[in-house]
Amino acid sequence: MTTQTNKSVTVIKSDNQQIIMDYRKTNAPLTTVTRDMIKLTEELGNVYETLMVIAKRSNQISAKMKLDLEQKLQAFASINDSLEEVFENREQIEISRYYEKLPKPTLIAAQEFEDGKLFYKNPVKDKNNF
Repeated sequence: MTTQTNKSVTVIKSDNQQIIMDYRKTNAPLTTVTRDMIKLTEELGNVYETLMVIAKRSNQISAKMKLDLEQKLQAFASINDSLEEVFENREQIEISRYYEKLPKPTLIAAQEFEDGKLFYKNPVKDKNNF
């Protein structure tokens, strides 16, 4: 279970394996999409909270993508860095291109929010309800 907390919003995405696979098999658009903010904020009723949930999830996805990319690039890393090796390492170039073509973390997070795939809570609101 992955948790990211801040004073106002906590975003939890359970099942670590799902986090790994979501950004590779997402149906998120590759380019920027104009979204209806009124429709997007219906669930929470607050633009700020909605954007915070999406931003927190985007940071989680971005961190996971960065970690995966670094691990894959290290598999092809050479100990000696010479000028020839930089130009000859096609595997690293192909891996980098693959990750560049993936949807951006913000677009993935927004799509997950719209699809209702995120669980989030607001500790401040929960505290006020008791």
